[in-house]
Amino acid sequence: MAMEITQVLLNAQSVDGIVRRQAEESLKQFQEQNLPSFLLSLAAELANEDKRVESRKLAGLILKNALDAKEQQRKYELVQRWLSLDISVKSQIKTFLLRTLSSPVHDARSTASQVIAKVAGIELPQKQWPELIASLLSNIHLLPPHAKQATLETLGYMCEEVSPDVVDQDQVNKILTAVVQGMNSSEANTDVRLAATQALYNALGFAQANFNNDMERDYIMRVTCEATLSTDVKIRQAAFECLVAISSTYYEKLAPYINDIFGITAKAVREDEEPVALQAIEFWSSICDEEIDILEGYGGEFTGDSDVPCFFFIKQALPALVPMLLETLLKQEEDQDQDQGAWNIAMAGGTCLGLVARTVGDDIVPLVMTFIQENIQQPDWRRREAATYAFGSILEGPSPEKLAPIVNIGLNFMLNALMTDPNSHVKDTTAWTLGRIFEFLHGSATESPIITPANSQQIITVLLHSMKDAPNVAEKACGALYFLAQGYEDAGSSSPLTPYFQEIVQSLLTVTHRNDAGESRLRTAAYETLNEVVRCSTDETAALVAQLIPVIMLELHQTLEAHKLSSDEREKQSELQGLLCGCLQVIIQKLSSEQTKYVVLQYADEIMRLFLRVFACRSATVHEEAMLAIGALAYVTGPDFAKYMIDFYKYLEMGLQNFEEYQVCAVTIGVVGDVCRALEDKILPYCDAIMTQLLKDLSSDQLHRSVKPPIFSCFGDIALAIGDNFDKYFTYAMPMLQSAAELSTHTSATDDEMIEYTNLLRNGILEAYSGILQGFKSSPKTQLLIPYAPHILQFVDSIYLGKDMDDVVMKTAIGVLGDLADTLGSNASSLIQQSPSSREFLNECLSSSDLLVKESAEWARLAISRIISA
Repeated sequence: MAMEITQVLLNAQSVDGIVRRQAEESLKQFQEQNLPSFLLSLAAELANEDKRVESRKLAGLILKNALDAKEQQRKYELVQRWLSLDISVKSQIKTFLLRTLSSPVHDARSTASQVIAKVAGIELPQKQWPELIASLLSNIHLLPPHAKQATLETLGYMCEEVSPDVVDQDQVNKILTAVVQGMNSSEANTDVRLAATQALYNALGFAQANFNNDMERDYIMRVTCEATLSTDVKIRQAAFECLVAISSTYYEKLAPYINDIFGITAKAVREDEEPVALQAIEFWSSICDEEIDILEGYGGEFTGDSDVPCFFFIKQALPALVPMLLETLLKQEEDQDQDQGAWNIAMAGGTCLGLVARTVGDDIVPLVMTFIQENIQQPDWRRREAATYAFGSILEGPSPEKLAPIVNIGLNFMLNALMTDPNSHVKDTTAWTLGRIFEFLHGSATESPIITPANSQQIITVLLHSMKDAPNVAEKACGALYFLAQGYEDAGSSSPLTPYFQEIVQSLLTVTHRNDAGESRLRTAAYETLNEVVRCSTDETAALVAQLIPVIMLELHQTLEAHKLSSDEREKQSELQGLLCGCLQVIIQKLSSEQTKYVVLQYADEIMRLFLRVFACRSATVHEEAMLAIGALAYVTGPDFAKYMIDFYKYLEMGLQNFEEYQVCAVTIGVVGDVCRALEDKILPYCDAIMTQLLKDLSSDQLHRSVKPPIFSCFGDIALAIGDNFDKYFTYAMPMLQSAAELSTHTSATDDEMIEYTNLLRNGILEAYSGILQGFKSSPKTQLLIPYAPHILQFVDSIYLGKDMDDVVMKTAIGVLGDLADTLGSNASSLIQQSPSSREFLNECLSSSDLLVKESAEWARLAISRIISA
């Protein structure tokens, strides 16, 4: 087989499907029958200069995929498989890989670089292959340029694969020295210089100690800034990418260099090719992100001696930075509005301007207003569009007091431009800017309303008229209407939109039927806006909302009647079904009050039949939307939902088993909770199967971790619904809750994402305990809970003492303390009195500024005082 592998690899790339499949099958068999020989053959093929580049490259790719996978469990298996290989086999493979770095064939070298990095990622943390870095570095001075380039590329990939704490500082210093020397302007070979610059980008995470040393940092910064002036465009781009990474990783070290960097970036933005100019703008966007995070982190109470200093680079650069960014807005592309993925200098400049506005607030307004006034009425469309884009970009950040007078003057002008400007680009940006005005400056909280009885009619008329415009303009007009409706969410019993409700709904439905509604996300935008208009409507329009039910049902029915569709048509059909299910969900929720739910109940059987037919289409996106809509229907129908369970249960089970599309699984778990609340003890016949599946989900290594907290909450929902019948699941559920609780209190969350996840996990566990305790209240089986009480209390104590819980966890935790007292009565009295922190925790919650926490604590205090006084 080893002799034939070349031909098999070439056949695996054949245009003939039969030949290709046979070759893939042969490779699979070889791998399964003799893995060491298979991997060795691949490495030998990659290193063999007599072989064709196609077979060498594929050999390297298969070798790389034998070492790594995106899915965590699979990755772990591959790592263990490599580590268990015979040491002599691994040694031969590594020799072949290192030899390939000197190959004159670029694709072979580059593939070998990636494979070496993957092996390093596995072996270096295990203290294996200690000679790798030294052998790579020793080669770098002796090799011909192409091999030097491959070695630097390997070092870069390796830094991407390996954690900084795996490589000792002495080796880090040597890697950085080699990389920075390769970047130097004295390096004659551009491929070497580019590889070195790209390697620095990956190595920056290792350079903490070097950036703390003034001399070393100065040298790295000097060489990086020099590389931005290289004659080669790829080197310039890579050097700016390094500066962007430095700005976020080493923000606090930038002060000595910021003036020089401004000069370099300004020159690149004004004169360089687009890929370089985009990175130069990105540098300033990155600085904005850092300063926004720092200032938000201190909640406006920033002082000079805070942990992470804010150097106010943006504020200092403002007089020069804003004019530079405003210039970029004039570099639009003719077709950018039609291309959803478009990204160019004008768009990057506008995005950066928006970040600058968020960073400095009011200070930006006068600098931009001059540009707007000079250009907004110019005959050249580019100037009018740039002025409008500048205005829209600065609406988030400055205070409403600063912006309101300008917006009040400009609103009428914008509305006229949207109706009458001859240029589609200008209209597109005008509609977007109106959306931003409504998003940030319109709502019940604003002092001086932007929308008044005097101008509301004109605003609605203009937006509805613009929904007939080109798809890109119409989509932005829908967006503006979305935020207009949202601003009236808290309008009370009467909304200024009520007189226009029917006209707005009709216009939006008309948009969904446009022949070109598939372009520019127009159909999706129209349904999203319709949903928001319905969601934010008042009781005055409930009868009109009710009339929408048969209309949307008919639309959904029609999508189910289409047969023999191509895969493209099926995808569009499934997307439309998702939008219509989403729309029905919002309508059902809107009409769920006691006064209006009779309307939904009239149609409930028919709606459910439609949803079940949607499930039968088996598309994951529709599955999710239909599932959410069924959750809303269950809430409205209450115990009567039981009649749908026989047909619905199989889809519920499919959702719970959907590990691959974990969002679908998470949504289904939420709907199990909705159904439990609706059916109460009528859910009992299905509980064994549901609990079995939930316990399987919890035990799975394949299921995404974000689904696990909702599963615990779901235990609580089930226990609340079936009361003390939940005791049959104690043997399985309680140990899982206990081990998850212990894990969540011993996890030291290092980043924001982990802190957020730990809080979600704790809240899910607490909700489970709360549901179980409440479900057993006044039951003769209450005694069964007593053995678990000390652990529950210990969990609450440890969360409190950890001092890293958010308000949601605080509210649920103090609620569980109350549930313990309320359900276990005198059995919990001594436990709570002996608890090291219950009293402190209760007092802290009672004085919380969060009303929900305070309310929960008041209830807990009552429950606890009842059992203690008894």
